[in-house]
Amino acid sequence: MVGRKRLGRRFGWLWAAYAVSAYGSGLGFGALPLIAVLALDAGPVEVSALSAVGPAVGALVAVPLAPWVEFRRKRPVMVAMDLIRFAAMATIPVAYAFGWLGFVQLLVVSVVVAAAKIAFGAASGAYLKALVRPDDLLVANARFESTNWSSIAVGPPLGGAAIGRFGPVTTVVADALSYLLSALCLVAIRGREEAPRPAGGNPVRAGAVLDGWRHIMGDPGLRALYLNNMLVAGLIMATEPMLAVLLLRQLGFAPWQYGLAFAAPCLGGLVGSRLARRVVARYGRDRVFRIVGTLRAVWLIGLAFVRPGVVGLVTVMAVELAIIVNMSLFNPVLATYRLERTPKHLVARTLSAWSIGQQASIAVCTALGGLLADATGPRTAITVAGLLILATPLLLPRSDRTRSDRTRPDAVPGTSSARRTPA
Repeated sequence: MVGRKRLGRRFGWLWAAYAVSAYGSGLGFGALPLIAVLALDAGPVEVSALSAVGPAVGALVAVPLAPWVEFRRKRPVMVAMDLIRFAAMATIPVAYAFGWLGFVQLLVVSVVVAAAKIAFGAASGAYLKALVRPDDLLVANARFESTNWSSIAVGPPLGGAAIGRFGPVTTVVADALSYLLSALCLVAIRGREEAPRPAGGNPVRAGAVLDGWRHIMGDPGLRALYLNNMLVAGLIMATEPMLAVLLLRQLGFAPWQYGLAFAAPCLGGLVGSRLARRVVARYGRDRVFRIVGTLRAVWLIGLAFVRPGVVGLVTVMAVELAIIVNMSLFNPVLATYRLERTPKHLVARTLSAWSIGQQASIAVCTALGGLLADATGPRTAITVAGLLILATPLLLPRSDRTRSDRTRPDAVPGTSSARRTPA
């Protein structure tokens, strides 16, 4: 069983830090778009811009951070990124209390949080690879995935209720405090971490920032999964602001109903993540990539048929459940595969490149979706996204592209049938 294997005290603190932050983010799920809609009366274009421009600019800011993260001790980097996110998020309730909150501030906070998230993810992935044994990577990634989905299952309903009871910035306070608690958990990890050095002892090259992309595009399996993941993530996330406008403004759903529609299906994430190890052992990683990778893309079109009332709520929940079960099974396998195929001295830059590409895709898809929604309506834009995502399985790798290559430097032994991707 995935949940019973002990991975040590240091991993326990790392997992605790992840859990605290994840549950805080769960409470604040979609907080900035909700604040824009409920407190600033923003329309589809503004909400989509908030969801697109912030992550896009954040991704650009994160590009030069990749080599910096690579050659720093990873735990202090994670602590610093948590503190930066705490400070940025804390400015929102302060500004709201004094009547200063504006759309530009929400954009700036979105940029800072997006850049810090990418740097944190790169550092934590590299730290995880050094912390646990190679054979335990899938177990560790499945635990993170399970925690992520459970936090979304619990957080949004509570967050929606809190917003309805105490006001639109309540969950932002909880989210900000979660980053502070996460930093404290990371500080509690004991043990000396050696400072990484450039390969061969040479100074970092000017082009080192691009090494992550060179590694991804030079590996056929990683390249195919990278392109597929960018489009799937971009199209799925592009529907979030459009769906917020459709449900909250046009169909009259209450904030707690909006939260419940996304939270309850996340229980399916516990099922998928816990099954990942056994499914890979029984059917092989290649089948997971092909079959589950396809299944996570075919359900989005169902959101185009949402109607008011209980039927509409059930429709959203059913579609989200189908997507989440398959994503939560696919993600740990992809993330583990990515770590397996990446040498230690490239992990932070590869993970940064992966996250930057994904954020850029989300930003572009969200911006285009917002423009389309403004011109034709959110339902039409959701329909287009649902149709486009049906083509993404064509980018999934053939089985021969995901075979483990034992001649690669720093290949991880004993994990040829297991892999996972971020969240």
